[in-house]
Amino acid sequence: MKKFLDKNFILETKTAEKLYHDHAAKMPIIDYHCHLPPEDIASDRKFENLTKIWLDGDHYKWRAMRTNGVDEHYITGAADDFEKFQKWAETVPYTMRNPLYHWTHMELQRPFGIHDILNGKSAGSIYEKCTALLREDEFSCRGLLNQFEVKIVCTTDDPVDSLEHHKAIRNSGFDVKVLPTFRPDKAMAVEDPGRFNKYIDRLGEVSNIDISDFNRLIDAIRSRHDFFSEMGGKLSDHGLEQIYAENFYDREVKSIFDKIRGGTALTQDEILKFKSAMLIHFGIMDYEKGWTQQFHLGALRNNSSRMVKKLGPDTGFDSIGDFEMARPISRFLDKLDSENQLAKTILYNLNPRDNYLIGTMIGNFNDGSIPGKINFGTGWWFLDQKEGMEMQMNALSNLGLLSRFLGMLTDSRSFLSFPRHDYFRRILCNLLGKDVERGELPNDLDWLGQMVENISYYNAKEFFKF
Repeated sequence: MKKFLDKNFILETKTAEKLYHDHAAKMPIIDYHCHLPPEDIASDRKFENLTKIWLDGDHYKWRAMRTNGVDEHYITGAADDFEKFQKWAETVPYTMRNPLYHWTHMELQRPFGIHDILNGKSAGSIYEKCTALLREDEFSCRGLLNQFEVKIVCTTDDPVDSLEHHKAIRNSGFDVKVLPTFRPDKAMAVEDPGRFNKYIDRLGEVSNIDISDFNRLIDAIRSRHDFFSEMGGKLSDHGLEQIYAENFYDREVKSIFDKIRGGTALTQDEILKFKSAMLIHFGIMDYEKGWTQQFHLGALRNNSSRMVKKLGPDTGFDSIGDFEMARPISRFLDKLDSENQLAKTILYNLNPRDNYLIGTMIGNFNDGSIPGKINFGTGWWFLDQKEGMEMQMNALSNLGLLSRFLGMLTDSRSFLSFPRHDYFRRILCNLLGKDVERGELPNDLDWLGQMVENISYYNAKEFFKF
């Protein structure tokens, strides 16, 4: 019987162990999509206690606690920090076979060096030890990035953001590159005219452009896109239910913009045409700068209207959706490709039913200009667990080139989430190791070791030109 979470955790064969320990484990980290607050890195924040760094904002843990019958008072309510941690610790034993159980104990092992099992009885001693460590310089935000050997972090930022914290980080001489990612979702969120117009007014202020018509809107967005590029940005990101790819005429889109700027609600057909036009403009801007466009597709958000009204969005009430994917993605990529304006692209699906859909779609638009120009993004959100990542990598292997895969990202708001890269690398090495020992792959450890290193680090470094 293997010991829980030992050095060979997840590694089922000697070949997997060798691939992991000789190759994957030594690679640094490029976290090319996350939601870390740049302000915390700029100020080199030290978290007051384990709850602040581990539970605040973590809707994965919140969902588990609610499912376990924990009152909201101890989740997002007024309970003190240790009371909240105690309730989380009492929940942890009930998370067995949920990835939270693995992540929790991996994050206790590294960086805290704690190998105890977290439960209601051990909560006090673990909380006390971790909170004491968090006061040390090695456990500040920058200290943690260094401990995890992170080389590059790409945050997720709105076009109207001043990027002042990115400037401060860059000017401080901090060794880790912290780069902005352009996330213009609000610039196409036309369902609510009042909210949209307030956002467009703000966009006009920061770009110093009077957004009086659609052309001026594109000018304003382009000016912010240029600014992000000057600040080192190399990626955009779009969090959408699905790709929007309706046919539209320029005159239609201009008229639609005039209508909503006048405060009039749009029809569903107008909403779809406007969103489709905006995605094309975003894509062209990315292509012109050699950026990579990312699409995180398929989340059905804010399902509990009661709780979203109480707590706001991104508080743990989202799920997998079942939106149409294939035809809109095809139309969108084909439109840009046919005009030779298709940027490097990463497609992430949230519904596992779409693994083979995405796996075949990427092959339609890879053009030989660079390896993996259109890439199948790693399992994310509800799929960033062992089975989800195995399914994604198996689909990519069967339908494309796993060797050109860009590897893992955290998609996290927590500075303790970097062990997810280790989790991913162990899963990758285990897949390859089992294939070797079944005779399905040759025992060429030099090539396979290089493949593991590429997927863990070098593919992303080269693809994004970091």
